[in-house]
Amino acid sequence: MLSFLGDSPRLIEHILRVLHEKSRSERLFPKGISGSADTSAVLLLLGLHCDHSRPAPEPCLVFNKRSMRVKQPGDLCFPGGRIAPRSDFYLSKILSLPLFPLARWPYWRRWQKQRHLEAKRLALLLAASMREGLEEMRLNPLAVRFLGPLPRQGLQMFQRVIYPMVGWIPRQKRFFPNWEVEKIVHIPLQNLLNGDKYASYRLNMGADRDSRSNRITDDFPCFLHQDRDEREVLWGATYRITMVFLELVFGFRPPSPEALPVIYGSLDENYLTGSGRSSPGSR
Repeated sequence: MLSFLGDSPRLIEHILRVLHEKSRSERLFPKGISGSADTSAVLLLLGLHCDHSRPAPEPCLVFNKRSMRVKQPGDLCFPGGRIAPRSDFYLSKILSLPLFPLARWPYWRRWQKQRHLEAKRLALLLAASMREGLEEMRLNPLAVRFLGPLPRQGLQMFQRVIYPMVGWIPRQKRFFPNWEVEKIVHIPLQNLLNGDKYASYRLNMGADRDSRSNRITDDFPCFLHQDRDEREVLWGATYRITMVFLELVFGFRPPSPEALPVIYGSLDENYLTGSGRSSPGSR
């Protein structure tokens, strides 16, 4: 399976097939999601531009790092957000035109014929995730190759359901983050499939880390990415979506929580409302 990492056409075809098989027997998009304020769509992006200093390109996942001006600052996330009914409706129609992402998806016609209502909801969610990608990082939505949907995920800290879409970036190598995004982070798939890079993220939440009172401590599985002189911690809903993807596509599961080393961090009281911060610690 890891041999796919050096052969992007095979990797793409494998992902297409796996996601299709997973979605065939599942009802992924229930009625009412288009008008629900609890619905969000995100775009799990893959590409071949992890590190330009390396002699050969390798497949990676592309994340946004949230800026200090938004909720959950400092966290890694996929581009995405809530549906904008009017604009996303029209964008979903454009995505379905010949030569555009949905029309290029080999299973689109089958969905239209056999799952007509779900196909409309899929198109709307994909449009929302791609519009957000355009706004947040200047992603070219019409050039993305859509590979399929992932199972939905419920957020633990918010009343929200996330619908992940998987896309491949064939050519775009430069992104221009807006005010919501501090920077773009590329994590090689090879690293994500290395169990030695996982840890348990022990968080003090709701109070100052150095205070002995009013602290809530909890452990979360996470992935550690070393980006030159900075270390990024992938955890929470984005971590769970990434793990679902890795298990479906590669059969990979991270080490059991009991076997993971512990790193420490804290979330201040404004983390869930904005103007907060997260501060990963050390082993």
